[in-house]
Amino acid sequence: MRSRRTPFLAAGLAMALGLATVPVTQAQELPSTQRQALDRIVAVVNEGAIMQSQLEDRLAQVRSQMGAQQQELPPAGTLREQVLEQMILEEIQWQMADEAGLTVDDTDLNRQVRGIAERNGMSLEQFADTLEADGLTLAGVREEIRRELTLRQLQQRRVGSRVNLSEREVERFMEQEGVGREQAQQALFQRKANEELGAWLQEIRSQAFVDNRLDER
Repeated sequence: MRSRRTPFLAAGLAMALGLATVPVTQAQELPSTQRQALDRIVAVVNEGAIMQSQLEDRLAQVRSQMGAQQQELPPAGTLREQVLEQMILEEIQWQMADEAGLTVDDTDLNRQVRGIAERNGMSLEQFADTLEADGLTLAGVREEIRRELTLRQLQQRRVGSRVNLSEREVERFMEQEGVGREQAQQALFQRKANEELGAWLQEIRSQAFVDNRLDER
């Protein structure tokens, strides 16, 4: 049994606009023949596709995360549908980010990776060793972080401009919560950003072509 699981995404990638992220944990290994049998399309998203093997890997990640947090798992069918829907939303956003030419340069990426290692009380070398002990690679984790940061960039660009705070709203929040102006502004911005993000995700989901083939055999 491994004595340590590195919560690097949970600790280091809390999205400013509420992007729901799933920590990269070790996926359950399947024999190659079994993975080939699973490798069918479960959803077509515009010009892209989500494969059964990708869905199974993500499900393993979610189960591992929820188990570590001692959260009760929903019924298997419900969890599968929820996870696939999240993957569909991510794929739509990833396609939009790609079309917009959004990138995360290596300097910013390296800063994020070092910050995550430090928040876990490790040097970069120790962090890499811990990942390897969990069956991961630093290169793979870097690419996952790059992807999450790219999606955050997209969300900030598309959603951040929709958030407006009035002076009266800020003052009312300060009175109700007994906090300072800066704290009130941050809390209100986060609340409104989350609301706008939810509305935006529904909007792009309705506009995308999605063929959900989860129940097909």
